[in-house]
Amino acid sequence: MRHRKKGTKLGRTKKPREMMLRNLAASVVIYEKVKTTEAKAKAVKPVLEKMITTAKKGDLTARRRLLAKLTQEKAVKKLMDILGDKYKERPGGYCRIVKLGYRAGDGARMVQLELV
Repeated sequence: MRHRKKGTKLGRTKKPREMMLRNLAASVVIYEKVKTTEAKAKAVKPVLEKMITTAKKGDLTARRRLLAKLTQEKAVKKLMDILGDKYKERPGGYCRIVKLGYRAGDGARMVQLELV
């Protein structure tokens, strides 16, 4: 049975999967849109939304929590300075997934993950 088994493994063990999601979230923050597979986009969306919600608080504790999660200081700086203020009034739903089609090599569903 599959009760209470949330999330996908994406063909990786725990630590590489966590780092991949953190790096993908940092890329979305820095570039504001990223082309990736549908499975990865669905996996990183909750991580990214929680990071933006943390950045909206704008205090030192929020900055330290983001630094613990993200490896790029540039992404944390943009989250705190630009995106935190941009989404201050928005209650949630900071990113959207736009379907692009299938990848030619292996037929994986490609999407564009972008900030609203």
